[in-house]
Amino acid sequence: MEFVSDNITSKQGKLYFAGKDVVKLAEKYKTPLYLLDEDKIREKCRIYKTAFRRHFPEGSFPMYASKACSFKKIYTIISEEGLGIDVVSPGEIYTAVQAGFDMGNAFFQGNNKTDEDIEFAVKHKVGYFVADNIEELRSIDRIAGEYGICQKILLRLTPGIDTHTYEADQTGRIDSKFGVSIETGQAEKLTEYTLSLKNINLSGFQCHIGSQVFEEDVFERAAVIMLEFMARIKEKTGYEAEYLDLGGGYGVRYVNTDPYLNIETKIGDVAAAVRAACTRLDIGVPKILMEPGRSIVADAGMTVYTVGTIKDIPGYKSYVSIDGGMTDNPRFALYGAAYTCIAAGKTDEECDKEFSVVGRCCESGDIIQEKVMLPHSMCRGDILAVCTTGAYNYSMASNYNRIPRPPIVMIKEGEDYPAVRRETLDDICLNDL
Repeated sequence: MEFVSDNITSKQGKLYFAGKDVVKLAEKYKTPLYLLDEDKIREKCRIYKTAFRRHFPEGSFPMYASKACSFKKIYTIISEEGLGIDVVSPGEIYTAVQAGFDMGNAFFQGNNKTDEDIEFAVKHKVGYFVADNIEELRSIDRIAGEYGICQKILLRLTPGIDTHTYEADQTGRIDSKFGVSIETGQAEKLTEYTLSLKNINLSGFQCHIGSQVFEEDVFERAAVIMLEFMARIKEKTGYEAEYLDLGGGYGVRYVNTDPYLNIETKIGDVAAAVRAACTRLDIGVPKILMEPGRSIVADAGMTVYTVGTIKDIPGYKSYVSIDGGMTDNPRFALYGAAYTCIAAGKTDEECDKEFSVVGRCCESGDIIQEKVMLPHSMCRGDILAVCTTGAYNYSMASNYNRIPRPPIVMIKEGEDYPAVRRETLDDICLNDL
């Protein structure tokens, strides 16, 4: 049996994740259960760090995109591995602070930061804001002045690139809700305005073209557009940016038909495009930032469920119902996202029957995956594993139907330990008055 990630194996009909028997982990911690492979997360961080050192100017670095999966332990790992972080809310900022992360290495993103958000970030000494619009700039300038600081920022621009991924994941098009368009001339005007503000230090520019990107030259094209803009700004105003942040979005393998991406090679390709453009434009090569999230944690994750109901409708379809669902993984309901599902205790059996894997919520759209081939012997009490769930599963989980969220159990060097406890029914009512 071929698996989507090298940390998934099988032996004598049993599924192993990060070297641990998945069925035994389900028995120990109960289900639903999020598993995260700490060694895999650290491996991915080191791949990015090594590639950046090899290909980009000194002072360049990757930052982890918190929205992919945010809890205290992840910030400890990211800090120890020497990456910065991208945060998008006071909640992510607070979690990182509680973990002891150096917030000088944090970049605060978002298209609609409130004054309260901005003040919260300033109080917690967030190093950089990625400013999205003129209203935000005015607020940052005012609040920074009240605190007697000059706040470093990047301006978020839209390069006008369509990545052909999920519609909801495309963030670099001209009509995106994020950033300011280069093509319409608004980015140039906003840059000039930013340079006039006394409590803001413009450190560079950022773009983000989308997520789950496999296309060969998307990042290279975005880099060239951004560098051409930076050259025009330098010629017109004399301002030369220190940083160019190219965002995140490299794709990962959810199913066996997804390609493998070699991050080292991809970073090298981007670096070559950057150097060539800078030479042509006669500008210095800026320090490069990127924001990997999914590509660091996705295949470090697996979600484990217990099968409840098997429903056969002769001539139509068959269902496998699990004890989780859209509350712990809403991505199929949102995007029709693909996943690989495995019968954890039956890997030696032929997958000879098609099922729809569905959740327990009172919602017809509560589906994990359609048209899944599993053994025809699937029955109540079997353990079902869903692969590549480290990104956008825990972070997007909800309490719909008042269902508690699962715990996160980490696996490091063959040992398992809890990093986030399972929510209880008391937790569900905690804020009720």
